[in-house]
Amino acid sequence: MNTFSRTAITLSCLLVLAACNKKPPEEAAAPPAATEPAAAPTPAAPAEPTEEQRAAAEKQAKLDFATMEDRFLSDPKGQWATSAKASSSYGEKGDQMPKAPEASRAWKATGKVDGDGWSQLEQDVGMDWLELGYAKPVNATALRAVFTSNEAVNAITKVELIDEAGTATVVWSGVSDVKPEENGPRTWFVREFPRTEKKVKGVKLTFANPVAIGYKDVDAVQLVGE
Repeated sequence: MNTFSRTAITLSCLLVLAACNKKPPEEAAAPPAATEPAAAPTPAAPAEPTEEQRAAAEKQAKLDFATMEDRFLSDPKGQWATSAKASSSYGEKGDQMPKAPEASRAWKATGKVDGDGWSQLEQDVGMDWLELGYAKPVNATALRAVFTSNEAVNAITKVELIDEAGTATVVWSGVSDVKPEENGPRTWFVREFPRTEKKVKGVKLTFANPVAIGYKDVDAVQLVGE
């Protein structure tokens, strides 16, 4: 055997031995198993207020109402109606037995809040309106109607302002979003609007009687403006 052949055989043996001794590639390490997120702790239920806390909250709510009402009553820009007329009035039917002559007629809604106001004739039929006049025409910015029957505030459906020429302009209409007052004997229906260009001398309120069945009992209506 010649030298070339021996060399070739030797190289072949070395290659075979190298292949046998070669370590297989290590398998890639498996990613760690995903862990479930820890559940958030259940919040503890709020503790029920004590009787003392309830009483304190009720007193605070009544104080808040009194503070609001005092601000309205003492508003230097507010004035109360001096005249009134209505589509109907409680006491027009004999079976309603008014307490006194002219009881609950439209004029009962004039003047300041006194707990004695106008009510309509029928409790649940059709529409009624109450129109108020004021001594000083003003550029109006708000209206505040006072209801002694708290639920009746739901029946008001339109507010119109009457200018010096007698023209009526609707400044609000729809379904009342004012909640009946729970912390005082009256509910204030308040509507604010941009300052009128023309001076206002009157206000007309319209009621949908079936929306809040019962007598409307409008105590007073305040016009705000300068």
